[in-house]
Amino acid sequence: MNMLKQWLVGACLVMGIALSAAALASEPALDAVPVVNINSASAEELAEALSGVGLSRAQAIVESRNQQGAFKSAEDLARVKGVGAATVEKNRDRIRLK
Repeated sequence: MNMLKQWLVGACLVMGIALSAAALASEPALDAVPVVNINSASAEELAEALSGVGLSRAQAIVESRNQQGAFKSAEDLARVKGVGAATVEKNRDRIRLK
């Protein structure tokens, strides 16, 4: 009986560890940086993903894209009033073109 009890305790420990590892693996990393395609995202998506860009500036980005065509580089964002080189640099890892 004692061996059965030890086996059950061991099996429960192994299952607990396995379930904990699976739960941790499915959670997004806390330091994950959101990315956004600046050529297709809505103003809301841009405002949510880009640091220092609120809804008003995001709407200006969408308007610029609609009027002047797709952005060919991240630096092209600087053509939008209120978006400077510092904002582009701060968001470089978040910006996608395709």
